[in-house]
Amino acid sequence: MSFWDRLTGGKPKPATENLDYLNEALALERQGDYDAALTSYRLALRQRPNNHKVLQNMAIAYSKLGQLDEAIRCYRRALAIEPKLSGAHYGLAFLLLRRGELSDAAFHLEAFLMDPPRSAEAERWVKHAQKTLDEMKSAEPLPSNPKLTTSEYPGIAE
Repeated sequence: MSFWDRLTGGKPKPATENLDYLNEALALERQGDYDAALTSYRLALRQRPNNHKVLQNMAIAYSKLGQLDEAIRCYRRALAIEPKLSGAHYGLAFLLLRRGELSDAAFHLEAFLMDPPRSAEAERWVKHAQKTLDEMKSAEPLPSNPKLTTSEYPGIAE
């Protein structure tokens, strides 16, 4: 393409010259540059606004940056597009668990376990999700009585 064409936006670029923002973002993440990766993910989302894979990867990057509210938003948006997206259910469950939203976290762990990924590597995550869900179900809820004593619940100071 000549200088003049580039300057005036002349001839359109062939499809092979379009940037692959998703792969660029993944490469940036591997380098640990999550802020730059998010920029590339946003550009990828501009090309395909309903790409649940991009949204899920954005959620992971936001999580690594400690921007949990943004991560939760991305996971929820990905699930609105693809309700059976097991990775989004898994990630969202643990973010909600961290915020103390136990019933919502349990819902997403159960959704993950209903249709888990099938691979040797995924077995580790399935076991972790099942163990977490079992622990949540077996945990005794604190009574609603505000007068708790340390003998009843040693972790609570009087």
